Amino acid sequence: MTNLQLSPGDLVTASYKSGNYIGELVELYPPRVAVVKILAVQKHPEQGDLHHPGQINVPLFHQRRALSYQEKASVPLASVRPYSGEVPEYEASLRKALEEEIVKLRNDPSEWAQRSLTELEALRSEYF
Repeated sequence: MTNLQLSPGDLVTASYKSGNYIGELVELYPPRVAVVKILAVQKHPEQGDLHHPGQINVPLFHQRRALSYQEKASVPLASVRPYSGEVPEYEASLRKALEEEIVKLRNDPSEWAQRSLTELEALRSEYF
């Protein structure tokens, strides 16, 4: 299915920065942009500088929050795909995505992973 077959109101998956989300398509602006209302988190965004992944010696090590419930995000149209499954409850999906990212980083001994863990632990206390 191509993006041109999508219509406002359709359930979709979309990527924003380094996070993946389930949402409702709100608007299409072909050929590059779609607006998606966030309903659930599939993958929590990675921490740090997106232009220098895996590095900690950067001007600003970004703390990246997941997009909020019902937040409308302009996402690359190329990242939007139809979604046909059940939409999980937002908070449960956020908790699961965050825990999966933390488990992945705990198995990585790099300085970047340790700094990312620090940021994710801080986010966990803010989220819940």
